[in-house]
Amino acid sequence: MMQKKVFILMLAAGLAAPLAALADTANFSFYGTADVSYDMVNTGDGTTTANGATAVSGVSKRVVSSNVSRFGFKGSEDLGDGLSAIWQVEQQINIDDSSNSCAATTVPAGHITDVTVPACSANNGIFATRNTFAGLKSASFGTVLFGRHDTPYKISTRKLDVFGDNIADNRALLGNKSNLGFELRPTNVLAYTSPAFAGVTAAIAMVNLKESNTKSTDKNDSVLSLAVMYDVAPFYGSVARESHKLETVAAGGKESATRLGFGFKPEGFELGVVYEKTTDNLGTAQANKNGHNAFYVSGKMNIGDDAVKLAYGKASVLGSGVNEIKDSGASQVSVGYDHGLSKRTKLYALYTKISNGKGINYGFSQSSAASSSNSGYGTSPSVLSLGVKHSF
Repeated sequence: MMQKKVFILMLAAGLAAPLAALADTANFSFYGTADVSYDMVNTGDGTTTANGATAVSGVSKRVVSSNVSRFGFKGSEDLGDGLSAIWQVEQQINIDDSSNSCAATTVPAGHITDVTVPACSANNGIFATRNTFAGLKSASFGTVLFGRHDTPYKISTRKLDVFGDNIADNRALLGNKSNLGFELRPTNVLAYTSPAFAGVTAAIAMVNLKESNTKSTDKNDSVLSLAVMYDVAPFYGSVARESHKLETVAAGGKESATRLGFGFKPEGFELGVVYEKTTDNLGTAQANKNGHNAFYVSGKMNIGDDAVKLAYGKASVLGSGVNEIKDSGASQVSVGYDHGLSKRTKLYALYTKISNGKGINYGFSQSSAASSSNSGYGTSPSVLSLGVKHSF
């Protein structure tokens, strides 16, 4: 009998411990998104090189894809006087892909490894590949955070993409075709976001792209990203600027981008417009090599539990003068339909197509099927996608 009482007491203590821990971490929350689709991809015919003569035949693919599916943990602690400690750990998961987070680790040619998801190894790339940070938040003074995080430039217009985080995402054209790209989620971020004043918020982030020890004579690369955003329903507006110091790429090397965003969201309708201009000095005689203009327009009409979406994007030719790449412009058109099953779950169907000039090879993004969407230059890749998305 005594042994039975001791066992019951031990069991009660064992149950009480995690409950007490849970009570002590009431600021903790678990969240995520599962977004899976069946994608029918066709790349279209093209050439092996820009404006080349050697043909490459298009291919097709039928695949179950993950579209930025993810989960995360986040929390805060009230420190008094309006000040809180905040933290977040977030990880991308590629459903129906055995390589999971490793599938998103490929570094595009010419990009600097530090600003992308590290290759999977025993020490990195396994967990916390998305926004992961710790910091302080004050209602009066704003938020400071340290870690891996989207830049203010990137954040400034993400809400204006009605196809965000799936294979029709506007980042196929926007923020693309530069040395680093302008859709960054780098490590080594120190960021500050101001409180909102009359709907206006400002943000700044500084990024050191070289984490190793350096001498005073060593070359360094860095990012400075700024954004000002106005958000008072039904209007949204943003101005953002980002500059990249690229001393390891070329002496005095740099590239920069400016982005303007406008949104209008009255009852039952959404309109989004984004304009972007990039420039650099990485070409011959430090002339513009990859700089170009791009814009994106999207609309969404809500009809009860359903929604109809339409978007069009266009990018101009790359470079200028002797560095201009002939026929390197492209356009993208997307149309979609959503059917809401609940506040957290929807079914969707979409069709999207990129029309590349003979001198360029844009492909789709934000999907595990995106890497196979381009087979050469001058192609016209297209996708029909049927999916389900659940948020938790």
